[in-house]
Amino acid sequence: MHFDGTSGVLEIEGDSYPEHSLQFYQPVFKWLDDFIQRTTLPIAFHFKLSYFNTSSSKCILNILEKLEEANRNGRQVSLHWHYREDDEDIRESGEEFAEDLSLTFQFVKH
Repeated sequence: MHFDGTSGVLEIEGDSYPEHSLQFYQPVFKWLDDFIQRTTLPIAFHFKLSYFNTSSSKCILNILEKLEEANRNGRQVSLHWHYREDDEDIRESGEEFAEDLSLTFQFVKH
């Protein structure tokens, strides 16, 4: 994870399968809530995940819902869902999240 509070560029990369996902992601939720509250910077969020388990997907949805709410409240939010060209599962996961949210997803193929 790389969150740059001075530029608003936030990135989660790699695999996500912690045993206790909610506990693992709690500091991420707090940081994001604080960042949204204390700044007005545009947010560019990059998901560059190559694998995530079911409990991580619930946490990812939580992050996406926070971004969606910030966007509804006037914050400029761009969401970039990165996936490898041969990884249909990750692409489809992003498409499923996009169907449930009003945020515009930009799909980035590598």
